[in-house]
Amino acid sequence: MRGQTKTLLTAAAMSALALAGAACAQSVDEAAFRGLYKELVEINTTASAGSCTAAAQAMGARLKAAGFPDGDVRVLAPAEHPKAGALVATLHGADPKAGAILLLAHIDVVEAKREDWVRDPFKLVEEDGYFYARGASDDKAMAAIFTDSLIRYRQEGFKPRRDLKLALTCGEEGGQFNSVPWLLENHPETLKATFALNEGDDSRLDDKGQPKLMSIQVGEKVYMDYTLEVTNPGGHSSRPVRDNAIYHLAGGLSRLGTYDFPIALNDATKAYFEQSARIEADPETAGAMRTMVKDPTDAAAAAILARDPARNSMMRTTCVATMVNAGHAPNALPQRARANVNCRILPGNDPKVIRDQLQTIVADPAIKITLAAEPDPVSPPPPLTPQIMGPATKVASKIWPGIPFIPAMLTGATDGRFTNAAGVPTYGLSGLMAGADGDNIHGLNERIQVKALMNGRQFLYEVVKLYADGK
Repeated sequence: MRGQTKTLLTAAAMSALALAGAACAQSVDEAAFRGLYKELVEINTTASAGSCTAAAQAMGARLKAAGFPDGDVRVLAPAEHPKAGALVATLHGADPKAGAILLLAHIDVVEAKREDWVRDPFKLVEEDGYFYARGASDDKAMAAIFTDSLIRYRQEGFKPRRDLKLALTCGEEGGQFNSVPWLLENHPETLKATFALNEGDDSRLDDKGQPKLMSIQVGEKVYMDYTLEVTNPGGHSSRPVRDNAIYHLAGGLSRLGTYDFPIALNDATKAYFEQSARIEADPETAGAMRTMVKDPTDAAAAAILARDPARNSMMRTTCVATMVNAGHAPNALPQRARANVNCRILPGNDPKVIRDQLQTIVADPAIKITLAAEPDPVSPPPPLTPQIMGPATKVASKIWPGIPFIPAMLTGATDGRFTNAAGVPTYGLSGLMAGADGDNIHGLNERIQVKALMNGRQFLYEVVKLYADGK
């Protein structure tokens, strides 16, 4: 009996030690990620005063320290933009013919003034269950996770079937240079892939900070600015005439303000409304969602959904006046009146065709409409296939059991507009859930919930593994 007790105690002790060892290993593993994340976030990568090159070099050094050969880790930038470096790295797969998966994230961030923030925007602060810093979420969370995952795969000896390509790029938030179109033109092999994972999904927490829904972004609207301009000989303000540049422009903008572009749902928006109806608390809204999926021409259902500006934008192209400039003196008739109209165009639509539609809407030949810049590439949404949804659904249901997984179309814009147009189907899939306010991305005191970050880390680590070994 005494001998049996000794054996049982020894087994129990061994089990406890094993559990303690596993917990310790997990702690060490998370600590390594926290260190990588902190280093990346605290490198200033704003367009005004920062350096993406410094951040790319820092992440590249970590990959090399984990055993990646120098030839598989490069920082690339044109000579005229030395601070806009992008990190490109590859974990080679066993089957070169299987194609690659591109892990795409931008490391530049929106400007942040210290005097406006509660905390230093370039110091990572953990407080009340949140990380605070510029880029804590957008998009250094995903960039850090992708880098961390490649390090973990390498250290584990994981040999994927497909190549895994990492691209941490610069310029997504604006400025004079963007890495992605430059890489596509000058180093196309770095971004060539069967498909890509990128930011852009709308995964959310509820008002209590608990997981609410998981999302995958499929396609995004095209950003385009148009210049509306009226010119006139002008004259003395004491002798007014009806042919007034300001009146012409104001009339055209008023007509635009009351115009709704036609509704056009795609596979992503249909799936969004169909699945959102299952969790929508308001019966009227839920019913309108179901109706729209069956009949997108139903005006009553569309009107109900259009009360929410975000849902309205998902259903149609939108154009809105954002800036106006007119006149040259208070005592003179205006010789020029100009407005900027910002459009968010449904995927697959040509911005030049939208310009022609705007000309019809403003209904005044005195208003000349031009594109304010060269349009971005236009491409239809990528296909939402079982090969994409299967692994993501499997991992999501494991980490967030019972949480809806909803496809959605992005009404903003990411670098996915370039890779999609280049023939690389690009999906917004991060597993990083944000609060209702978007965690103040682009705003003051940007943050991300610590638990949401760690869950997103686990999600991407596991789902990328499944994709890497998939068909």
